[in-house]
Parts: sequence; structure tokens; C-alpha cells
Amino acid sequence: MVDSRGTSEATELASMQISHTPELDDGRQTFVIGRIKAVGAWRGANASRSEAERQAALKALVQEAEDCGADAIVGVDFQIDGIMGADIDGVALRRVVATGLAVRIALAA
Repeated sequence: MVDSRGTSEATELASMQISHTPELDDGRQTFVIGRIKAVGAWRGANASRSEAERQAALKALVQEAEDCGADAIVGVDFQIDGIMGADIDGVALRRVVATGLAVRIALAA
């Protein structure tokens, strides 16, 4: 997918270092900014989950990290959040939730 600036979504995500482990893969020292969270759109519980939904939640998480001045996100995790949508005849709704720890990379001495 290409945005209005002509860059791809993959390029945007690649500019932020992301790790599913508690530290960066290259072992550089980091300073914690804080825990961040972002959510995807609500979908019917019977709708199939796709990689696109995870990518949308991750993209929103990257935006949160950038807003905090972070260089990277560590400990990235995904969960499924659910509710009963009273306004939609009691249909069960679910969304992808992405969480992580926004960090700044220490400058080399």
C-alpha cells in the first residue's frame, strides 16, 4: 500500500525498530520512555483475522511511539480484545490490540 507521500507502509514500519523481545536484537542500550498501546478497528467476531489487522495495529503503535519521541519499540505483543456490541443487536465484536515499550536508543560514547 502506498500513502499520499509515495512511500510504502513497509518502509514506514521499517523506520522504527521493532522487537518482540524485551531488548533490541543488536543489543544496543536503550532508555525506557513508557508503555504504549494501539488498537485496530472493531470487527465481527466471526470475521477472519488477517495479517492486515495486525499490521494496522502495529502501524498505529509506531505512530504512538513516534509521538513520544521513541527510536524503537521493544516487547511488542498482540492480543484480541472483545465486547458484545449492544448497538449491533448483541453481535460479538473483536479487535487487535498491540502493546509495547517505547524506548530511546543510547548514543554511543
